[in-house]
Amino acid sequence: MTHVVVAGAGLAGIACAHDLGRKGVDVTLVDRNDYHQFQPLLYQVATSQLPAEDIARPLASIFESMKSVRVVQAEITDLNFSERSLVAGGERVSGDYLVVAAGATANFFGTPGAEEHSFPLYSVADAEKLRHHVSDLLRGDHDPLDVVIVGGGPTGVETAGAFAELFTALRKMNHPGGRGEAWLINHGPALLAPYSERSHEYAHDKLVQHGAKVRLGVGVASVDTDGVQLSDGSRLASRTVVWAGGESASPIASTASVTPGHGGRIAVLADLTVPTFDDVYAVGDVANIPGSDGKALPQLGSVAQQAGAWTARNILLSIAGEPRKPFAYKDKGIMAMIGRGAAVAEVGAHRHQVEGPLAFAAWLGVHAALLSGAHSKVDAFLSWAWDYFDSDHAAIVECHGDPIRIAWAGDAKPTI
Repeated sequence: MTHVVVAGAGLAGIACAHDLGRKGVDVTLVDRNDYHQFQPLLYQVATSQLPAEDIARPLASIFESMKSVRVVQAEITDLNFSERSLVAGGERVSGDYLVVAAGATANFFGTPGAEEHSFPLYSVADAEKLRHHVSDLLRGDHDPLDVVIVGGGPTGVETAGAFAELFTALRKMNHPGGRGEAWLINHGPALLAPYSERSHEYAHDKLVQHGAKVRLGVGVASVDTDGVQLSDGSRLASRTVVWAGGESASPIASTASVTPGHGGRIAVLADLTVPTFDDVYAVGDVANIPGSDGKALPQLGSVAQQAGAWTARNILLSIAGEPRKPFAYKDKGIMAMIGRGAAVAEVGAHRHQVEGPLAFAAWLGVHAALLSGAHSKVDAFLSWAWDYFDSDHAAIVECHGDPIRIAWAGDAKPTI
């Protein structure tokens, strides 16, 4: 029987393993965690707007009905493309096909102190670490809880909006933490750089309306335990620096016998295979996937999910003795949540722009579609999302078993 080894259980790896498993193909899925995480919502876990269990689902549950899929929880330490194998937990696993879907990690661009003293958001563990850190500061007798978010892409914008809303809620409660400020620092001249000028302005204006402080055209020179030094010589004091300044491929990609491309990612051919290795695929954030214009597609969840499913399709074609087909990405657009009632979306290949409620609906549709490929809780997600957008909402910030209930808009009696 044909055996496929999949390295990584992100959107790409899950989509690939799921589609192969439905056809009865023998699959070994390897990941350091025993759950799949929905990365686009990590910032809401970090700011206590969602519990971690709402965006993570056990792999055993996802593949419960697929007896041909075996899940291995172990750290991957080596890839061998020639042998179509990997080493995980000290053991080598090889197959007829190898699919590398190992994801990405933070890129600190050599900024002194950034790796040691900032909080990236690439895993549930990252989000939980930040949430507990913020909770501890809210419980303590500290100076204002200023948060500095580095990077003006979707993650940075969404995180800044969420923290600005958190501080607004705390101020309404007369909680000392309400004195804090959310600072968004971006080296470039605009937020959401790949978007249109109109979206740049909308995102900036809405963040400011929500209470965030935005600094554009300035970089971070260094990070330490008490704040950040900016490239213009100024300094922001903060015990909480969130790093959303860029990403690079998982370090495991560097163990393969290929020369990494931009962002440390693996270059792939149109059919998603690695050059000179016909039975090795690379998908998701670990790969530079060419679009129809020959340029690398952006690192988006929709790209990862579609590429994972396409890889499964090509493997099935190969098993049947048929030629593989070049990846055809269906562009659903780009979008970002800025805050409650505020979102921006540029939908489809022609980037039709919408804002506010319509943009939120587009955001909701795309994320529900991503969930449907790897998660059975779509109904719960839809229910939560509309509640988040249109109804009362409360977040729970906990520390040592002592919860603070932070009430959002519409709740007249917030409590501690």
